[in-house]
Amino acid sequence: MEQNELKLIVSQFAVTGTVSEIRPLGEGLINDTYKVVTAEPSEPDYVLQRVNHNVFPDVDMVMRNIEAVTNHIRMKLEQAGEDDIERKVLRFIPTKADAKLYTIVSGNYWRLMVFIPRAITKQAVDPDSSRDAGRAFGRFQAMLADIPVQLGETIKDFHNMEFRLQQLREVVSKDPVGRVSEPQVQRLLQEIDARAHEMTKAERMGREGILPKRVCHCDTKVNNMMFNDRGEVLCVIDLDTVMPNFIFSDYGDFLRTAANTVAEDYADMSAIQFRMDIFRAFTEGYLSSARSFLLPVEIENLPYAAALFPYMQCVRFLWDYLSGDKYWKCQYANHNFVRANNQFHLLLSAEAHYPEMQAFIRECLSK
Repeated sequence: MEQNELKLIVSQFAVTGTVSEIRPLGEGLINDTYKVVTAEPSEPDYVLQRVNHNVFPDVDMVMRNIEAVTNHIRMKLEQAGEDDIERKVLRFIPTKADAKLYTIVSGNYWRLMVFIPRAITKQAVDPDSSRDAGRAFGRFQAMLADIPVQLGETIKDFHNMEFRLQQLREVVSKDPVGRVSEPQVQRLLQEIDARAHEMTKAERMGREGILPKRVCHCDTKVNNMMFNDRGEVLCVIDLDTVMPNFIFSDYGDFLRTAANTVAEDYADMSAIQFRMDIFRAFTEGYLSSARSFLLPVEIENLPYAAALFPYMQCVRFLWDYLSGDKYWKCQYANHNFVRANNQFHLLLSAEAHYPEMQAFIRECLSK
């Protein structure tokens, strides 16, 4: 977009300072993001984001959730006497007209937040930062365990494995772009079906009242955290998917990304391994901050969560491939299939480490 168009959007928010430049920021797969630079050193810079309302159809709900979560976290940080709070929780800027945290321009939804200075994101992690991340995401859940409002479900059935399998089965039956008959697709579909019953046990336990839903981030990739220059986690970002879910969402999805030896679209399957050093570090950190509110059934199923999320992402990437690549941005024709196959091989490696995972969790609990 042109600078003048972007500046006009920013002008609808209650910003301070003079906007001097707006430039693209990051490489998000879902939303379009820009850094808004102000001329005055004493004023903050901002982050302008166009919310993809095809992915998040109820943007008003998304922003109500975010407002409730950030206000509650800010209150907890203040009660704990934390310093540097402005760098430890996101702050969204209201509009001038109606004080909402978003505005609509030409059918697109836009929001503005304060840019966190002297902070970085990471694409890869080592065991030390994974331990910090586990502690941070566990603390994120713990701080929101007593939030006094019921959050909405911003993406219905987002981490519902039964629903994701049903989506896949429906697109297989319709085969809209003629890809189902490909031999590589058929092989992957057989492997998915063989694991379907085991991988849907969370939903069954939820219906039986065994497994509770809690407030979760639901997109705990390593690049959804901000770090300071010492490598310490400042805060959790990208809160669009914060909603009620099983704790497996935050635990399993972090490991899906961080414990893979390669990126999720890396095409050489022989290079894919589930990193147990990352698993051990993240699990140790997570249990140190989340153990106080976790039930035994949640803890004992953490290895299941580590396998569940590569499986779920395999299903989702394959569904998008068979649908004609409508959800994720693709760089080449079979990009989504490469992603699906990558996640399946990560699942195989996670399954091979299952007994070792169980033993390590027992060790953590015994300390």
